[in-house]
Amino acid sequence: METMIAVAQTCLTAYLGAWLLLGVRDNIAHPSMNGMFTAEVLDLARLREAYPEAYALIERRRITSPMLQRAAFVFIVCCEVLTCVLLWGAALWMALALFGLADLERARIAALAGALGFTSIWSGFLIVGNHFAYWYCHEWAQNTHFQMVLWGIGTMVFLAVHH
Repeated sequence: METMIAVAQTCLTAYLGAWLLLGVRDNIAHPSMNGMFTAEVLDLARLREAYPEAYALIERRRITSPMLQRAAFVFIVCCEVLTCVLLWGAALWMALALFGLADLERARIAALAGALGFTSIWSGFLIVGNHFAYWYCHEWAQNTHFQMVLWGIGTMVFLAVHH
């Protein structure tokens, strides 16, 4: 049973890494795809158009500087890259441990750190997005972020299982 749990933990760690890698790939190759949404949320652009009364209440929160909007996006991508490297490194480390070539407990710790990084990215979107009221006009993004947080938490819980 311990071996099967370790196999499942390795796979789940790799799955998080694979999902994030695809996002990182697109954020680097096509930064305008998600960079545009980051700028829209920070500028409250959709809120201004669709809900002018709500916009009037929080318009002082806007970040209109293209430089700051770009810096926020670059920060996000850097966090994603670091987390992706950690997840893939941990998955490889765990795979090596399955063959007795590495310490499984230390590999699990690295995987847990990677899963925490994954969960933290999406939690950060939820928290910062709430500040900018993105739930008014970016419901699909908020829903995705909630799902990613739950996936990350589920993986962290499973990584904590040893027997």
